[in-house]
Amino acid sequence: MKQRPLDILSNDNTLFCTEQCNNHCLMCCQPPINVDDIDWLYEENLLRIQNAPKDLPIIGITGGEPTLLGEKLISLIKYIREQLPDTDIHILSNGRNFKDADYTSALVEAGEGRIIFGIPLHSDFYKDHDIIAGAKGAFEETIIGLYNLASVGACIELRIVMNKLNYRRLLPMAEFIHKNLPFVAWIAFMGMEYTGYAIKNSKNIWIEPKDYIAHLLNVVKFLDEWRYNVCIYNIPLCLLPDSFHDFAQKSISDWKNDYPDICQECKKKEMCCGLFTTSIKPYEGLKAIQ
Repeated sequence: MKQRPLDILSNDNTLFCTEQCNNHCLMCCQPPINVDDIDWLYEENLLRIQNAPKDLPIIGITGGEPTLLGEKLISLIKYIREQLPDTDIHILSNGRNFKDADYTSALVEAGEGRIIFGIPLHSDFYKDHDIIAGAKGAFEETIIGLYNLASVGACIELRIVMNKLNYRRLLPMAEFIHKNLPFVAWIAFMGMEYTGYAIKNSKNIWIEPKDYIAHLLNVVKFLDEWRYNVCIYNIPLCLLPDSFHDFAQKSISDWKNDYPDICQECKKKEMCCGLFTTSIKPYEGLKAIQ
């Protein structure tokens, strides 16, 4: 995969580490590939960091699964800290390899307090989480990983991708988070991209936002009332009531973000996340806000 140069004006400067993953999530937008790519992508990423703008506000690390780099991920973090001391780091990981407490501690220490970990939770019920993650035992390892991260003071963004298999359990998931994971910095509810495995598994996994919005609003209200930082990613403003617009973020990376013709006359276009260019069809129910 050819990576773009890091750009101070971009909202998504990301180091792609590997196409390998130990999960096979049913809605994965970039299905994993079993390929020997870690070493050469590591060297390429060192060069990208070396040539990056020194005032880059944040840099992402993603894959695949970044923790499959093992000690190389720690070295990568240390090099970012050396070359870009004022840049925050956002790591997207399924969290399973953080079950190793020593590795977790070393990784967090290397970040010097400037790492945000984006970790998915697919369900409060372990069987559903494992089915969606496509890996037996994923729920247990992820929960252990979350506790290990919390034990060393890591900043955690909990990510919940809404789909046909979990949308009815959004409120029980919020109650589970409140009782068991109150240390997370914020909770993001995410709309799916209709691409990759989401197309392959469409019958079992795909659901339109209009069909889960009522569940989403209930869970956002619940968490907000408990003073959690909660946000909505990837859902256009026109599909949400006005009173929930403040929770919605411009979350889609600029390189795969678009606004269809119907959005051009919308008075809230500049505040809206828009749509994924990678999705093969737009969400149903889009309209211009007047």
